Amino acid sequence: MNEVFTYALLAFTSFFTLINPVGIMPVFMTMTNQLSKEERKNTALRASFIAFCFLLFFALTGQSLFRFFGISIDSLRVVGGMIFFLVGFDMLQARLGSVKVTKDEIHEYARDVAITPLAIPIICGPGSIANSIILMDNAGDDPMKIGGLILAIFAVLLITCLSLLSASSIMKVIGDTGNKLMLRLMGLIVMVMAVEFFFAGIGPLIERFIMK
Repeated sequence: MNEVFTYALLAFTSFFTLINPVGIMPVFMTMTNQLSKEERKNTALRASFIAFCFLLFFALTGQSLFRFFGISIDSLRVVGGMIFFLVGFDMLQARLGSVKVTKDEIHEYARDVAITPLAIPIICGPGSIANSIILMDNAGDDPMKIGGLILAIFAVLLITCLSLLSASSIMKVIGDTGNKLMLRLMGLIVMVMAVEFFFAGIGPLIERFIMK
């Protein structure tokens, strides 16, 4: 049971740092600044739900898709590690992902903004997708670990949804300095995870290459 809790905690921490609910708030506020309070609420709920479904889909089917295309999980670990490292490096520099949207364009995609770019790829990006597939592979056939992974994804997306719903209030409290400090801290954690993922994948690949 202790092992399952540790695994679920790892899953929660990794998804929380990669999705970064605090970091996406300024982007969300920029994208929805011309929407009404009710529209902004619906956008946050819709985007969080879509991102959850998308991550769950890749967690459950990602390994099968990779087998179909002949791609190994170890290769994903290497690529995922590199993606995590780049994401973490940007976070360490306190650089937020931005979406270029003009005032004229906001009304045009107001109904679809929850799907893209908010849900995909801002909330559910390449890093979190790779993370869901890798962690599901690590869970193996253990139903407790699989349940812990799904629960961790749900918990992080719930926190993300709540942070988007209260984005205007939170941004006023933590300010720009607090937001950058949080980004740097999470960026450091992501980069450490990136090194772990990279070497966990590169080792078996080198061994397989040598044995050939």
